Amino acid sequence: MNAKHPSVSRREFLATTSAALLAGSAAATKSTAADSAGAPKLAINGGEKAVKVAVKRARRWGDLERERLNAMLEQDSLFYWKGPQTTLALERYKKIYPLKYAHTCTSGTAALHIAVIAAGIGPGDEVITSPITDIGTVIGVIYQQGVPVFADLGACTFTLDPADVERRITPKTKAIIAVHLCGNPCDLNALKAIADKHNLILIEDCCQAWGAKYRGKPIGTVGHIACWSLQDTKHITTGDGGVVASNDERFGPILQKCGDKGADRLKGGGFQMFATNYRMNEPTAAVLAAQLERLEGFASKRAMLGNLLTEKIAGIPGIRPHQVHPEDRCVYWFYFMRFKTEAFRCNRAEFVKALAAEGVSCSAGYISVPLHREPVFQKHAFFAGHWPVREMGLTTMDFTKHQTPEVEAILQNGIRFTIHEGMTEEYILGAAEAVRKVAKHYAV
Repeated sequence: MNAKHPSVSRREFLATTSAALLAGSAAATKSTAADSAGAPKLAINGGEKAVKVAVKRARRWGDLERERLNAMLEQDSLFYWKGPQTTLALERYKKIYPLKYAHTCTSGTAALHIAVIAAGIGPGDEVITSPITDIGTVIGVIYQQGVPVFADLGACTFTLDPADVERRITPKTKAIIAVHLCGNPCDLNALKAIADKHNLILIEDCCQAWGAKYRGKPIGTVGHIACWSLQDTKHITTGDGGVVASNDERFGPILQKCGDKGADRLKGGGFQMFATNYRMNEPTAAVLAAQLERLEGFASKRAMLGNLLTEKIAGIPGIRPHQVHPEDRCVYWFYFMRFKTEAFRCNRAEFVKALAAEGVSCSAGYISVPLHREPVFQKHAFFAGHWPVREMGLTTMDFTKHQTPEVEAILQNGIRFTIHEGMTEEYILGAAEAVRKVAKHYAV
């Protein structure tokens, strides 16, 4: 027998252990009861919702659009060139965006393609851009036989990381397309400095950013060429449509030709260049002219709501709010928040499900994978299953090996919140309370 460890009978061991387990269980029950008493029950578990108000999308068109469409119906022609609706739309556009040259077109994709044509992108030329964006950002690059090069993004700005952009510049690089994702302005001064240093063309993709401002100035006015979308989900819309504009004398005068089959309607002289037909018609321009009158109201409301959400969720452990420079205006095409998996006893899908039950309009992530992970990029199969510039040796780009680690992380742990001008401050305060409530419940 060991004096330090006297023998204990089986009956005594079981009795002692059982008593300890019962005591522990009682303590755990008491602790759980205290937690429940100290924190509201999640709505997903039968508790009261944090969001107490219903959200309804504000009507985005009405008498203003009807007035312009009625005027359009009195016209003899619905063709864009010198048409009264197109003329008015461009006049109103230039009051907001002081750009000397502007051309209306059929989509944001068309606007970007026109910009790429004007920039002179050709076979094998590289264009650095964001891997989190609509494929329309790079369709024009690929059609001009250029090569998209995807750079990493800022962790919570979700815009191009200037340092990574510069790391990816090669002798073949000709342009940068800065995507103002979510309506958040890119670091344009840094990107413009890089472009100037390396003699590159800076194109601003403003498709998600109507009304956004960079250091107090309208976006689109820093780069060499800027592009906007009027697709149905954008801040202002014509169902589909776009605008491309520039102050640069190298590119501005040819934007119209680049979107109108290469025809110069001012000087004539036949087809001096090759381009496709991206002309906007007069009915669409009529709606655009009216929508531009609504833009500031929509943009300022979204900016206020998104900033309020950031203010109210700042400091919640495990949550990284959308990062916006204090001198900029983000117009939140949507609001993006990062979720630190290690800080919670749930995964992102469970967190989002709990938020939705609280009445928050949100979803897990944005696009499912970075653009270069999409099948068409992984197969390099852009033209009937081929990519001529790669097969001809004009590029060695292999999208199967392309790496953007921060982008991968953003898509894995980002949570998307719907923001629109029909929402109220009361809704945003409820949504913020929901984030706080769910985060506290699942906190490690």
